[in-house]
Amino acid sequence: MASKKKARDAGATENVDMTDLITMPEAAVLRGVTPAAISELVRRGRLRVVELFGRRLVSRSEVESFEPERKGWPKGKARKPAKRRSRKAA
Repeated sequence: MASKKKARDAGATENVDMTDLITMPEAAVLRGVTPAAISELVRRGRLRVVELFGRRLVSRSEVESFEPERKGWPKGKARKPAKRRSRKAA
């Protein structure tokens, strides 16, 4: 059974599986993106970060199960077609 320790995450205390934590560059390799992209996800609050011994770590399982936001119009909000201008015959 994996040992669980408490770690600080943005002021909240919770149980963290230490064997599930990876560095942000490792997370980037796992997702096939740059470390800056992982940092941006952390900054936006899409991934949680745990600071431990001065290092910022993320959960491997959270990175693997991460679903990117869908781009485009929200579901159920149909975009109105643009009005077509008629061409006048010359």
